[in-house]
Amino acid sequence: MATITSLGVGSGLDLENLVSSLMQVERRPLTALQNQVKSYNAKISALGTLSSKLSALQTAAKGLTPATLQTPLDKFATFKASVADTAIASASAGPGAVAGSYSLEVDQLARNQKLTTAAFPGGASSSIATGTLTIDFGSVDGGVFTADPSRQASITITSENNTLAGLRNAINQANIGLSATIVNGTGGARLVISGQDGANQAFALSGLSGFEFDPADPSNGDFPTVQAAQDAMFSLNGIAATSHSNTVTGVIDGVTLTLTKETAPSTSTTLTVTRDNTTKLRESLDAFIKAYNDAVSTMKSQGAYNTETKTAGPLQGNSVLRNAETTLRNLIFDTTAGGSEPYQRLSDLGVGFAADGTLKVLDDKKLENAITANAASVAGLVAKVGKAFDESIERVVGLSGSIKISTDSMNTMIRDLNKRQEALETRLVTIEARYRKQFSALDTLMSNMSKTSSYLAQQLSNLPKLS
Repeated sequence: MATITSLGVGSGLDLENLVSSLMQVERRPLTALQNQVKSYNAKISALGTLSSKLSALQTAAKGLTPATLQTPLDKFATFKASVADTAIASASAGPGAVAGSYSLEVDQLARNQKLTTAAFPGGASSSIATGTLTIDFGSVDGGVFTADPSRQASITITSENNTLAGLRNAINQANIGLSATIVNGTGGARLVISGQDGANQAFALSGLSGFEFDPADPSNGDFPTVQAAQDAMFSLNGIAATSHSNTVTGVIDGVTLTLTKETAPSTSTTLTVTRDNTTKLRESLDAFIKAYNDAVSTMKSQGAYNTETKTAGPLQGNSVLRNAETTLRNLIFDTTAGGSEPYQRLSDLGVGFAADGTLKVLDDKKLENAITANAASVAGLVAKVGKAFDESIERVVGLSGSIKISTDSMNTMIRDLNKRQEALETRLVTIEARYRKQFSALDTLMSNMSKTSSYLAQQLSNLPKLS
């Protein structure tokens, strides 16, 4: 019997399309499984977005919470420092500062040691001696230089770099705390070698002919122009102090002073440190409110149902979403300062829900007045709110939180559905093969019957006609 290689050729029927239609029906269970996987993946993605928004809110909530051993008021306090005569100094304040006013006198600015060689008429390419330039670092006190043996360095000058420019480059490349530059004056080129600020950064040069220098030797013929290293000397409220640098820290807790000019004898300027309890508290509260509204907006869209398009949000009816929504809203209303504090709830600070459902500061004046009247109480309430949100959100987004549990559960379901899909795919291959075998046999049978019918018709047409 002849074999049909293409369905429908023998019978003339559209058997290929028939097999395709039957397989579409057979694939319906597989399509249902695939749709389930898509649904779970959409939920997992939506939970990831929700977790991101809630984590941002948790970060903002932590911004309302003081560190260990820190009071809520200190958490939000910021300090500003200013100097009356800005030509003499500038100042900044940070953690640990205390409000106050100080009389500042600057007797002497810190300076770096600076050496200038004699003029070289030949310019930067002038030849110098070869050998080893030894640099001894130390300190100067009362004009007496004391070298520190642990801070010695050396630079080698050979026939390859024995020029003024070569020495300059060698000093700069050595990275030993010295800088060198060439100044071209009317008499020729001079090498200027500079150290760092402070009497403890003095240095002496030896070993290289023409570049000898000893800070304790006033003659120093090789270096006609000299600036000695010195510390800054100043006083605060009549208390004398020194600093190796003109940037002074540690003299007043939390305050950094930058000295720029010496004061005239018997004159002073005023350093003022002020405390601000409002700015950082308001900024932190505004950041929290924004993060809260972002999270609520995301949850609203994820759980919504669009009646026009008849489509539901990916987490509509999801218990994790519902519980998170309820928790956040209740925390706003239920978190209290406790005790006899004058401000018990956020509403006492003018914070509440606007007509559009967003959280906001409804009464700025009320908040400002509360901070002015009792900043410690306001800070304490805000810190309580921050802690409550932090702990509650952790139960949702943490490693053992409800989002992680729900996501793990859906991933397990997806793995099970994928295994079922693989098994069904294998079964569908067998089913299609069976259909094709059956229809191929039918096609062959109908082809043979058609041939038999044609043969019989031909034979009957050849029989003698009866009158």
